[in-house]
Amino acid sequence: MKSVFKINEISKLYQIGADSLRYYEKLGVLQPRRDTNGYRLYGLHDIYKLNIIRDLRQLDFSMQQIKEYLDHQSIDSTLSLFHTEEALISEQIERLRFKQQLIQERIHVLSAAKNIETGVFTIKSYPDRPCLQLKMRITRDEEMDLAIKKLHQKHESKIRDFGNQLFGASVAVEELQAGMKEVFDSIFFILDRNARDYDDLLPAGEYLSLCYRGDYTQSAKRIMDVMDHASENGYTLLDAPFEIYEIDNRETIHTDEFLTEIQVRIAK
Repeated sequence: MKSVFKINEISKLYQIGADSLRYYEKLGVLQPRRDTNGYRLYGLHDIYKLNIIRDLRQLDFSMQQIKEYLDHQSIDSTLSLFHTEEALISEQIERLRFKQQLIQERIHVLSAAKNIETGVFTIKSYPDRPCLQLKMRITRDEEMDLAIKKLHQKHESKIRDFGNQLFGASVAVEELQAGMKEVFDSIFFILDRNARDYDDLLPAGEYLSLCYRGDYTQSAKRIMDVMDHASENGYTLLDAPFEIYEIDNRETIHTDEFLTEIQVRIAK
């Protein structure tokens, strides 16, 4: 059985770059000997250390931590390492479970959104909906994407998953009525109902709702349709209308698949 290996053989065997192997040597973790030509030769002692390095690196141990362990390897230090490794694995499992939950939620939301009936006026009742808001005049899709990123960056610690986050934009009604299309004066993320750290609120009440599919060039007309429907049916608008983006360019490049919901709080 072969007992010595050159650096290119070790690099290929462990899928480790030669630079990393030289770094391990510089740290004193590996101690290859040299042949008569000065080439590094790795022995079985180095192989056993590389096995440990590979396993611990997969668990995100730093090379300094690994060196400390190898320098003081004993039953007690190995048991301590195993306890640490077990805790790290438990953390990884929890993170994976959380990611799985987020994916399952997104699958449910998207599957339901595909079946939402559009072009139909409905009345929906909501409790208070806490939000994170950014006041900003927005007139183009590109500005909307930038505003969303700014809001996310500002509140990144409060938003558990950007991809799953439901967001919307409030309509600048006076500008819309003056003939200026697709003008919004703020964007917002809708948080979980039990959220306590928020800076805005969609008040509890009844909301007139209309969903539409397709690109945002129809946004102004659809919003006016909602406002006209409210007027024709004797509803009083209590706040400015807003759009909620159920399906957008986070999920599809096909604009005909976009799903937008217009809501406005009303009093009958």
